[in-house]
Amino acid sequence: MQQKSEPASSEDDDPLFIQSLARGMTVLEAFRQAEGPLSLAQIAARTGLTRSAAQRLVHTFRKLGYLTLSEDGRGFRLDLPILDLTHDYLRLNPLVRRASPVLLELRRNVRERVDLSLFDGRRMVYAARMQSKRETFFATLVGNSVPTACTSGGWAVLAMLPEAEVDAILDDHPIPQITPRTLTDPAAIRGQIALTRENGHALAIEQILMGEVALGVAIPDADGRPIAAIHIAASLSEWAPEDFRRRVAPLAAEAVRSILPG
Repeated sequence: MQQKSEPASSEDDDPLFIQSLARGMTVLEAFRQAEGPLSLAQIAARTGLTRSAAQRLVHTFRKLGYLTLSEDGRGFRLDLPILDLTHDYLRLNPLVRRASPVLLELRRNVRERVDLSLFDGRRMVYAARMQSKRETFFATLVGNSVPTACTSGGWAVLAMLPEAEVDAILDDHPIPQITPRTLTDPAAIRGQIALTRENGHALAIEQILMGEVALGVAIPDADGRPIAAIHIAASLSEWAPEDFRRRVAPLAAEAVRSILPG
C-alpha cells in the first residue's frame, strides 16, 4: 500500500503550509506503483483520507483534467495534463538540458542502453532513457525509479556521499531482493561502494535485471555533491564484465565531464 509521504517540515509549525493542498497532492501520489485504476475506496485507503474527502478531491482533479474515469467506469487514473507537468520539469531542469546532447552522443558511441537518473535519497529516478533493442516497455519509461542501493548509478552516487548519509540510506529500510543476485547485505554493498571510490565508477552485475551488466558514474553539482548518475547497460550474453568496463568507463567519465557546468 502506498504510504502518505511526510512533509519536509512540521505542518503545525509552518504558517505558510496549506493543509488542503497537501491533502490534494496525496491523491495524485496515491497512484505511485498502482497496478491499475484506483477506486475511491482505494484512494482513501492509500492517502488516509475519509471517503468523503477523497471524493471531493478526486472530483476537483477531474474538473482540472488531472484525473479521469477509467474505461470500465470502476475507478480513476491519471490523465494527460500530468504529462504536461513532467515535460515542463524535464524541459526546465538545467541538468537534463545539458545532459541530453551528451547522452545522445554517448548512445551513438556505445550502442547500448544509456540512462540518466536523478538522486532522490533511497531511490534513483530515471529522467532520460535511451533504450537498446532488448528493453521492455515499462523498463524504459521516464519516471521509473529503482533503489539507490541496488544500481550501478546508485553505488556511484553513494561513493560520493559522507559515510553518515550512506549509513542512513543503507540501514533505514530493508533493501529489496530484485533479482537472485541483488545485494541486500549492507556490508556487501559498502564493499561495492569502496570499489567504486577506487575506480571512479561502479560495475553492477544482474542487480536489477538478470543477464545485465551496468556501469554507473555519478554527476556532482558545483559543490561536489552527487545529484545524478549516468548508467550504461548491456547484455552479459554479448559482453564479459571486464571487457564492458574497459570499453565504456572512459566514455562515461568523459560524458560526465562534458555535462558539468563551466
